[in-house]
Amino acid sequence: MPILDIFRNLGLAALGVALLYYGAEFLVRGGVSLALKAHISRLVIGLTLAAFATSSPELVVSIDSAWRGSADISLGNVIGSNICNVALILGLCALLRPMPFHANLKRFDLPVMMFAMLALTGFYFLSHGINRWEGLFFFVCILAYTSLNVILSKKQEAKKAVEGEAKNNESESGVDPEIAESMEKPLGVPLALLAVAGGVAMLVLGAKSFLISAVAFANAFGISEAVTGLTIVAVGTSLPELATSFVAALKGENDIAIGNIVGSNIFNVFCILGIVPMISPLMGQTIRGLDFAVMLGVSGALFLFGMFGKRLNRVQGALLLAAYIAYTTYLVMNHA
Repeated sequence: MPILDIFRNLGLAALGVALLYYGAEFLVRGGVSLALKAHISRLVIGLTLAAFATSSPELVVSIDSAWRGSADISLGNVIGSNICNVALILGLCALLRPMPFHANLKRFDLPVMMFAMLALTGFYFLSHGINRWEGLFFFVCILAYTSLNVILSKKQEAKKAVEGEAKNNESESGVDPEIAESMEKPLGVPLALLAVAGGVAMLVLGAKSFLISAVAFANAFGISEAVTGLTIVAVGTSLPELATSFVAALKGENDIAIGNIVGSNIFNVFCILGIVPMISPLMGQTIRGLDFAVMLGVSGALFLFGMFGKRLNRVQGALLLAAYIAYTTYLVMNHA
């Protein structure tokens, strides 16, 4: 690779990292402000707004691939991103800071995520792909899931507000003054919406910039297209989730950090594989059983950690991260 190309690609990588970090900052700050203004929990913001926004690169890549007739990329991108989201991103975030499992996440969202993974696997092996009717089923699921989440959250937040008022008459805001001082002041609605929109744009541009640089270096070092697609492209389209969850974990917004990943995986299956097959059925695919097994394995591990534990701890994070490293190593050794 010529020296000018090396510097150009390093510059693109640095720009991508900067855009991802500040895009995540804006998205988290705007999302939390909107949650407070709309009386919607931070968990639901993580599961819906942040999750859908950070999954936009996967949606764009998958729709573009379907239009071009590269259906394998659409389905492979979703499976690879789901593995990356749980094993790599939550693994890293848990190592940074153990994250508690919200009761609603355990009761509703983790089971929905597991259902989505099982439904995807079942449909794939039943139809050898995803047909239009199966896509329509997924799309109805995402509409129902999002609507139910927002409705239940507004009811719970309203109930909490009434209980908080009754218990805490000495404080006008119902918030401990010491905690209130440490919290960032919420943005107004117009500024919050602008922060979210700007954050999403920066995340998409940052992921694209970093991805262009990574693919260029992969090609220069002779890494095969198969490995590039299954690793670099999957990680590249998951960079917004990584940035958002990492920044949220640093800020102590654990509900957004873990909710973003669970919501993104639900979105990847129900929305992306709901829309794409209605454009072009994903039939005659060549995705291996191993990839589905790894996706189900890491999703099942997260589900069990949530059902039987109070938090995702550092040991569990290390296990998820080790699983991702082992899977990626296998891909490189068998496809290079």
